[in-house]
Parts: sequence; C-alpha cells; structure tokens
Amino acid sequence: MAETGKGVTAGKLAINVQKRLTRAQEKVMQKLGKADETRDAAFEEMVANFNKQTMEGTRLHKDLKAYLVAVKTMHDASRRLQDCLADMYEPEWFGKEEMDTLAEDTDTLWLDYHQSLTDKCLTSMDLYLAQFPDIKARIAKRDRKMVDFDSARHHFGSLQKGKKKDEAKIAKPAALLEMAAPSWAQGLISAHQVAQTNLSYNQAEEDLGRAQKIFEELNVELQDELPTLFDNRVGIYVTAFQGLANHQEKFHKEIGKLSHNLNDIMTKLEEQRQLNEEANHSESASSPPKSAVANGSEGELPPGFLYKVKAIHDYTATDNDELELKTGDMVLALAFDNPDEQDDGWLMGVKESHWAQNKDISVKGVFPENFTQKV
Repeated sequence: MAETGKGVTAGKLAINVQKRLTRAQEKVMQKLGKADETRDAAFEEMVANFNKQTMEGTRLHKDLKAYLVAVKTMHDASRRLQDCLADMYEPEWFGKEEMDTLAEDTDTLWLDYHQSLTDKCLTSMDLYLAQFPDIKARIAKRDRKMVDFDSARHHFGSLQKGKKKDEAKIAKPAALLEMAAPSWAQGLISAHQVAQTNLSYNQAEEDLGRAQKIFEELNVELQDELPTLFDNRVGIYVTAFQGLANHQEKFHKEIGKLSHNLNDIMTKLEEQRQLNEEANHSESASSPPKSAVANGSEGELPPGFLYKVKAIHDYTATDNDELELKTGDMVLALAFDNPDEQDDGWLMGVKESHWAQNKDISVKGVFPENFTQKV
C-alpha cells in the first residue's frame, strides 16, 4: 500500500478523514436538534474547574517569572552601585577593606536569593503546569470519543428500526423482483435480505460496544483525576507563596544587616572627615605668618626633628614619660636619644604648639604611632 508520509498509509489516512467527516456530521445533527447528545453536567463542571485552574496557574507562573526578572534587575543595579562606590573609595579612607568585603557579601546574598526562589518556587510551578497539556489533550480526546459513541449509538438505533421493518416484510414479498421470481426463489431472496440486514446490524452493534468502551474508559479516568488535581492547587499555592515569603524574610534580614554596616562605615568616614577639617583649621590658625617664618621667628625646629604627625584619636597617658593627645593635635616627632629605648609602634615627640611658644622639648614624651597620621 502506498504511503503518504512517515508511518502513515493511504488507508489509515482515509480512515482518519472518514472519522472527522462522521464526527462533523454528528455535531451538525446535534446542533440542528435532529440527534440527541450525551451530556454530563458533573463532568462539564470538572472541565470548567480545570480551565480555571489552568488559567490561574499560568498567570501565577508568568508573574513569578516576572518577579524573578525584577530580582535579577535589582541585583545588577546593586552590583553596579557597589562597583561605583568601590571605584570612588580612596585606599586611605576609613573602612576600605570592610567596604570591599561588604560588596562581596551583598553580591553573594543577591545571587543566593535569586537561586533559592528559582529552585524552591519556580521549579515547583514548572512541574505543576507540566501536567496540564496531557490532561487537556485527554479531555479533547474524550470529547471526540463521545461524539463517536453518539454517532455509533444513532447508527445502531436506525438499523434497529430498519431491522424491525424488514422482519415485518418477510411474510409477504414487496419488491417486484420477489414477485416475479418463482416461489422457490422468493425464500432465497428473503433469506439473503435478512442475512445482509443481520450482518450490518451486528457490525453496528460491535462498533457501538467498542466506541462505548473507549469513551467510558477515558471518562472514568478523567472523573477520578480532575477533582484530585483541582484540590491539589491549594497545596501548590501554599508551597509557592510560603517559600517566597520565607526567602524574602531571610534575604531582607541579611541585607538589612549589610545596610546597617554600610551606614556605620559611612558615619565613621564622615566623622573622620570632620576631624581632619577641624585639625587643618586648628593648624592653620596656630601657624605663624609667612612673613614671620621668612624673618626667621618661630621657624626653628627642635633638635632631632624627624617629621610631623597629627593625632587622629585621643590618647590618655598612663605614665609620666608618655605624651597625652587630643584628636587634631599636631606633634613633632623626634629621634630617641638612645635608639635601643624605642619600642615597636611607639614614637617620641613634642606638641607643636608647645614648641612654637616655648622652644622647649623637656615635656616631650612617647605615644602610640597608630593613634597618629603622618602629615
């Protein structure tokens, strides 16, 4: 037999075409009211619920994906903002290392948040919706088989009526052929007609039984599955939104901590800036006029002078050989008389204001180097 396509023979194609024609004719007859239609109000309600469930699930899936796109967009914006801050942040500013660590932690938090929502919420919705196309196809197949059942039922019914009429005619020949035939042949003709009628009747009865079985098997399966599927939507929605809420709560809690840390770093940076401005103002106010320096007054440096430092923290002396500092004090660092007496991390010096007024280094003392900044 010739083939019209891969795995499809001309005979099979013809059968499918005939099925579609028969179904179309049956639907026309039903719409015109010339043939009754099998109806199941309970099943139709199940299908209506399924269609509603499909629409709601599809909308939730779409909106959840849009939310994840928004999270990804926010993550990208956060990363660019952190990169901008890192590029502007000077290495000598307060909290440079903390800022770098904070940026990394923020990026990781956004990544984990997006991935968690994808794994726990979106994936479950994907699996939930994946079963809908198969069930939708089976509902459509059930509808087609119902039309086939109705068509077979109506065909069998019409043959059943015709058989009764033929049986009534067996007693008297009605056709001209029967009347013209010899009496011995009339019995053969009647027997042949009965055999033909019985053959069509039996075939129609078999077709009806087969169509009814196929329809009822699909119908029973769907009647069992559709209510269960409809009830399961509650658990799916709980899982999706509970997971979303849990991950949101965790994310915002952790991002809140990082935001608090960032605020602390910025606050301390501003405090340092203000201290530097005050120290610079104090230094400029206590500096001698340029004319006086040019004339030699107060321009003399103490013996052993190394460099100048500025106190960036208060330091309270704990011994009589230590120099007490206030934030913003300018100190002239001096060389130790005996280098062996210098401890690691400590400097010797005299406050610049005292030297400028008294030219005296008898009040010099030691102080921690990390409480000052070289200027």
